[in-house]
Amino acid sequence: QVRLVESRGGLVQAGDSLRLSCAASGTTFSTYAMGWFRQTPGKEREFVASISWSGVTYYADSVKGRFTISRGNAKNTVYLQMNSLKPEDTAVYYCAARKGSGIYVDKFDYWGQGTQVTVSS
Repeated sequence: QVRLVESRGGLVQAGDSLRLSCAASGTTFSTYAMGWFRQTPGKEREFVASISWSGVTYYADSVKGRFTISRGNAKNTVYLQMNSLKPEDTAVYYCAARKGSGIYVDKFDYWGQGTQVTVSS
């Protein structure tokens, strides 16, 4: 059974940094792309960043230059380093996985339970 578990988020101030991690289990994630999404109340879940199994990355314009996605050596852990956080980054952040060799922004197969990140002004 595939399982994705995000680390705890938190409450930070604008300008601070925070790193999220996601531990994946249940299959060989070296053949999966991984991604991060976020959602605020009343809005659809939105793409944040993704990384292919080979390490190619892609970011939403809203986080480009501030967030960095990376994978652990074993490929079954994915990180999201968030710098220069803004109040508009406040959301529930979700880790996701999708089988394939490409870089993806949607149609992910597996999802974590989500973790709250709150950025105060």
